[in-house]
Amino acid sequence: MGVTAHVLVAAAGARWESPLLPKLSAPGAQVRLARRCVDLPDLVAAAAAGRGSVVLVSSMVDGWDGDVVARLADCQVATVVVAEDLVDAERSRRLGADRVLSADTAADPQLVVEALLEAARDAPAADPDIALGADPARQAADLDLAAVADGQVVAVWGPTGAPGRSTVALGVAAAAARQQVSTLLVDADVYGGATGQMLAVLDEVSGVLAAVRSASAGTLDRAELAAAARTVAPGLQVRTGLPRADRWTALRSAAVREVLAVGRRSAELVVVDCGFCIEQDDELAFDSAAPRRNGATTTVLEQADMVVVVGSADPLGLTRLARARGDLRELVPAAAVRLVVNKVRPGLGWSRDEVAATLLRAIGEVPLAFLPHDQGAVDRAWNSGQAVGEGAAASPLSSSLDDLAARLAVELGVARPVQAGRRARRRSHRRRPTVRR
Repeated sequence: MGVTAHVLVAAAGARWESPLLPKLSAPGAQVRLARRCVDLPDLVAAAAAGRGSVVLVSSMVDGWDGDVVARLADCQVATVVVAEDLVDAERSRRLGADRVLSADTAADPQLVVEALLEAARDAPAADPDIALGADPARQAADLDLAAVADGQVVAVWGPTGAPGRSTVALGVAAAAARQQVSTLLVDADVYGGATGQMLAVLDEVSGVLAAVRSASAGTLDRAELAAAARTVAPGLQVRTGLPRADRWTALRSAAVREVLAVGRRSAELVVVDCGFCIEQDDELAFDSAAPRRNGATTTVLEQADMVVVVGSADPLGLTRLARARGDLRELVPAAAVRLVVNKVRPGLGWSRDEVAATLLRAIGEVPLAFLPHDQGAVDRAWNSGQAVGEGAAASPLSSSLDDLAARLAVELGVARPVQAGRRARRRSHRRRPTVRR
């Protein structure tokens, strides 16, 4: 029988490697050794070059994380992991490995060969005699949290020129929370996250950085996501953004995707503040294994249930909005998109109907909402470290954001019925900047 799988091995000298190699080099073997890789970059490079159809990795190899698993998946190779213990086994499953073997199982070369063959043939499930079980303690901790499955993700995005993406994202998230929708706000802007500064939250550790690190390590769950998030209002948790723009390399696509997946299980609504740029030219400038600065933004847009595109109401802002809508249509053609025109003011000399007619002619869509230019309300909110709906509750902008959040909640199916005569409570106290110790 001919060879049916070529295997790439990265074992870092694990004790099961030496007995296995003769099996992979024997005449007539169905699984043949294609390459022994010295480290994970060597493994990814060999997989990208098409040197093998399945990889065999020790969970103890330095750098084994979700980004490596995602790169191997992009290379269309199956991944088999040998885990040293139950914790490593569960971690590798969370990272997305196709099959997980215990170290005791890996001591039998024939069982390893069978697992490699099954993985190469895309076996739907692991053999119970080979695969390890999930960690009961982690499962119990996950189930103890009160959370809603299948939460909805809303990406707040828009073109360059400061149209007010962060203000809208925070305003919508805070308004949804006041409407009794459990909400998580994630600042994923790789060019300059502002949510922490807007809320006067001076964390020593970025919330989104902590989340993606745990996601890359395969340890992120609802308990960990909730522990590192900041509760800034009843029903509203916030993951603050990057402390510096040069930390963008930490926001790898695979880790961001996992943060969103866990966020869906943690809140009814996940609002993500995105960076403006979705250009893909960086893929041409670097090899496929290099990080992509805009990868976090494009991943959020691809995973979102709805994309809110924010543009400013002036002529330049509307032109940018129209062009950005075309770029977004190319990136995620099937996305549910809602336009929001921000900073509407009488001095522009045209009505909302005229703006809507202009966008209808240009891109075939009309805005879902028009938000008034209310710099005084924004200033009061920022000075008090609050969202607009709390720091300037009586402002026209606050009322418009409430309406926008209510319409989005209805469309996404997460709206809560409001009792007659009952109004959401708004905080009016000034919150001082806080530093986490």
